[in-house]
Amino acid sequence: GVRVPPTFSETATRGAVAFNATCAACHGINGAGTDAGPPLVHRIYEPSHHSNYAFQIAVASGVRAHHWRFGDMPPQRGLTQAEVADIIAYVRELQRENGIE
Repeated sequence: GVRVPPTFSETATRGAVAFNATCAACHGINGAGTDAGPPLVHRIYEPSHHSNYAFQIAVASGVRAHHWRFGDMPPQRGLTQAEVADIIAYVRELQRENGIE
């Protein structure tokens, strides 16, 4: 399972709310993945491979499936860039807690 840090930054705490509302349906609670979408707490999504900008683009424009067989990710409407930045902070803090940096 995904280890969760004992505390999150204020930014990541906001990101957790937005993540749970928009992303968790496919990417799972704490970014652990589901049958509908890949885990984000995974080495493939470490910052050196998928930058914060890549996450912003994925949310805004969608992304073609290339690492996984879940199909293409559609754009996620209704999130501001600031909200996506909060979500990224949340995902990055989860990743760090799980040894992905």
